Amino acid sequence: MAKKVLIISGSKSDDIFVNQAIDLFEEWEINHEYVVLSAHRNLKELVNFIENLDNDQYCAIITVAGLSAALPGVVASLTNLPVIGVPINVGPLNGVDALLSMIQMPTGVPVATMGIGNLGVKNAAYFVKRLIEMEGEK
Repeated sequence: MAKKVLIISGSKSDDIFVNQAIDLFEEWEINHEYVVLSAHRNLKELVNFIENLDNDQYCAIITVAGLSAALPGVVASLTNLPVIGVPINVGPLNGVDALLSMIQMPTGVPVATMGIGNLGVKNAAYFVKRLIEMEGEK
């Protein structure tokens, strides 16, 4: 069975962004799973979810978050799977705060960070597609 891409967003309101990646994965016939878990509102549930993942089922995790955007870093601290962060253009700083939160991770907690908003979420899907193609799985 082909590995899946896991997509995690911090809020149900991020669906409009996440759906753009999901549409690409469906077009490319790439297996995916989408869950909504906030690093701020559902931290215990998020930690439990990531710690109990069967890593053999997944090839990468895309995380979508806005504002302080702790989600990608928390996820990256709990798994060895590649984590891709997508900052959402919300709030008074229009996503710049989320972008800075994602790109300034401490050593040993890497997050591959895409651009802010629509282009970023689409590029996250393309990035995962390239990872899958490099591994020769689909």
